[in-house]
Amino acid sequence: MSQRLNPPEANPALYKALIALEMQIRNSGLPHDLMELVKTRASQINGCAFCIHMHSTDAMKAGETPQRLLLLSAWRESPLYTPKERVALAWTEALTLLPQSGAPDADYAAAAEHFAPAELVALTTLIGMINLWNRLGVGFRLQHPKG
Repeated sequence: MSQRLNPPEANPALYKALIALEMQIRNSGLPHDLMELVKTRASQINGCAFCIHMHSTDAMKAGETPQRLLLLSAWRESPLYTPKERVALAWTEALTLLPQSGAPDADYAAAAEHFAPAELVALTTLIGMINLWNRLGVGFRLQHPKG
């Protein structure tokens, strides 16, 4: 499989706008470790190897354990995740799988119990953004480093 195109080269202005939004999300006040878990989980669901590599690497550099990353796809069955992480991951799955889930009221209510309104907007925007990055990654067959 080879890369189809390089998005920042193909449309620099649009890519710059995406990076600006990404920076706003990063500065939203959400914990960095939580953001990397959300990004990694959405990327797993969407099958974006480029993004899984990037965000799992970033998570480990920030102190995340390999065990929690390896168990991330089975987070519901693992005791390694905090209640706040669990509701964030449930909301991530609900929004990433939106056609199937319909964003259930129970998932929203759980998220609203753990996140203030501004944080919930930031989390939801983060989820939307990683899903957009995943579509660029998968659609253009972006290649992660080997090794």
